Amino acid sequence: MWWVLVLLLSLASRAQSLEKLNMCMDAKHHKKEPGAEGQLYQQCAPWKDNACCTANTSAEAHDDNSYLYNFNWNHCGVMTPKCKKHFVQDTCFYECSPHLGPWIQQVDQSWRKERILNVPLCQEDCHSWWDDCKDDFTCKQDWHYGWDWTTGRNRCPAEASCRKWTDIFPTAQIMCEKIWSDSYSYTNLPKSSGRCMQLWFTGKNPNEKVAEYFLNHAPWQRVTPTTLLLLATMSFSVVLL
Repeated sequence: MWWVLVLLLSLASRAQSLEKLNMCMDAKHHKKEPGAEGQLYQQCAPWKDNACCTANTSAEAHDDNSYLYNFNWNHCGVMTPKCKKHFVQDTCFYECSPHLGPWIQQVDQSWRKERILNVPLCQEDCHSWWDDCKDDFTCKQDWHYGWDWTTGRNRCPAEASCRKWTDIFPTAQIMCEKIWSDSYSYTNLPKSSGRCMQLWFTGKNPNEKVAEYFLNHAPWQRVTPTTLLLLATMSFSVVLL
């Protein structure tokens, strides 16, 4: 009897991993399940074969007056095109990626029930983002919270003045980790490592293999046979009761 329970526990663990490998967040604009979209707009196009975003969401991700979150990129003057490109890619990554399961966490927020936390970004992506934005201006380090929304769009709070990007974000690491309240984690890993997530890519999505690696090394995948046996014994005891 006990070995049946061990097998069931193992199968349940494996099923949980497979589910997390291809899933969508429970958030404001995400689809219920990932799937092909056929056509996604411009910088969201790499996800068209398997996406958590719709074509309409992908188009809105590129719009300065997008209804997605009413977020104003130009809160400290017009954001330069080279800087904005990275925020569009970031939005596409967040809205469209079906391979964020290992880093999805439950939250109690009015506009979403899940978020990502500590997604390991490849070094090149983080540094190129910071390099292309370092001559821009902003007034806040954490862009998730603390804005003045009285007009319906985000404005700098009264106590925060516009400053040069590098004054707010002295390093690429600080920017990547703090701008979306630890949604991303800075790494020294290159894209070729297969151990970090790419915000943008061409061709086949490389992030599936990265997610699979992290799922295979997740705590629930490192359960020893002894632990499984103990869990099975406890379950069997409960059954007997």
